[in-house]
Amino acid sequence: MGLRSHHLSLGLLLLFLLPAECLGAEGRLALKLFRDLFANYTSALRPVADTDQTLNVTLEVTLSQIIDMDERNQVLTLYLWIRQEWTDAYLRWDPNAYGGLDAIRIPSSLVWRPDIVLYNKADAQPPGSASTNVVLRHDGAVRWDAPAITRSSCHVDVAAFPFDAQHCGLTFGSWTHGGHQLDVRPRGAAASLADFVENVEWRVLGMPARRRVLTYGCCSEPYPDVTFTLLLRRRAAAYVCNLLLPCVLISLLAPLAFHLPADSGEKVSLGVTVLLALTVFQLLLAESMPPAESVPLIGKYYMATMTMVTFSTALTILIMNLHYCGPSARPVPAWARALLLGHLARGLCVQERGEPCGQSRPPELSPSPQSPEGGAGPPAGPCHEPRCLCRQEALLHHVATIANTFRSHRAAQRCHEDWKRLARVMDRFFLGIFFSMALVMSLLVLVQAL
Repeated sequence: MGLRSHHLSLGLLLLFLLPAECLGAEGRLALKLFRDLFANYTSALRPVADTDQTLNVTLEVTLSQIIDMDERNQVLTLYLWIRQEWTDAYLRWDPNAYGGLDAIRIPSSLVWRPDIVLYNKADAQPPGSASTNVVLRHDGAVRWDAPAITRSSCHVDVAAFPFDAQHCGLTFGSWTHGGHQLDVRPRGAAASLADFVENVEWRVLGMPARRRVLTYGCCSEPYPDVTFTLLLRRRAAAYVCNLLLPCVLISLLAPLAFHLPADSGEKVSLGVTVLLALTVFQLLLAESMPPAESVPLIGKYYMATMTMVTFSTALTILIMNLHYCGPSARPVPAWARALLLGHLARGLCVQERGEPCGQSRPPELSPSPQSPEGGAGPPAGPCHEPRCLCRQEALLHHVATIANTFRSHRAAQRCHEDWKRLARVMDRFFLGIFFSMALVMSLLVLVQAL
């Protein structure tokens, strides 16, 4: 800045010392006007004829580009074109006295400029003014157009991420002049978006302007400012494809663990694999989101899905316990046999081989072994002598033992089959419940994108 000021001062000195004969007619008039205007001019004081008079400054902002939105640090970087207009009481002339010359362009450092700064600036660099020219008209109107890259603080609310909308305000005002000395007003009701370059992540809905007059605790006089509120809506297509859609597909895959046969040995493995995949996507989401009290919508969906997968895996383990009940297990309780193996099995169409859908096997009672020494007595035969029964007594005892063992084995097998059938009924029941839950949660999240 020091070298630039030195070169600028040297150029102005050469302009003053340049002979008028070296310039054309228009150049001689401009040089004469410049010498007359700045002979006794100073840019250190406010350019008003009366010190009690308020100087009005009109502010106009044109949004050119959204450079970056840093959600984690809550900083918005914009490329703006800022136009300021005011009237300088000491820079007026009669165009007829200078050959009809009604406007000149001079370096902005030569004239007084309002100290309007961005109040919510989030940059460590000290505020600096762009070294652009100002347009000076014969009636004293000064127009200063300058480009600026602003870094402003913006409160980012990610509660509805990735279908969120953000409101970021840019507040401009004078740093040292109160409202009685300098009054700033916006030109128009909103900033201009005519030259805006579309952003791939954010859609700009508007940038309305609002003027406020505030009184701060440090000073008694009011300070006017102008706030341009940038209305943004996130383009959610990339997040839906990369984060949301994989989670939806995985969540719909998780309940299918109830449909796997228990003998396959993959029921618990599928639930654990789905839970690990959701954890990886949850870590990817946490890296891009700022730490905040409100959990994003997609974060809530991930948490609900992981909770559902955890419960489904735990229920799968319990159902496999029922499936592998051995022959030594006690029989299925009467209420479970009537409610689950009866009504629920018919409703879910869980049947055994050869059994038509909608019918269930009638409950069978465990047969009670009968003693060969019952009241029926010995079988009729050709031998009616008591010694014949004595000879067949040992044989009949062994036959009864074999029959009782076979009946006990069949009863244990039937009890084991009942537990396996009960496990299939519970699998079908929880398959419908968890699949419906996953489908409803996915639809509630995806409907936000429409």
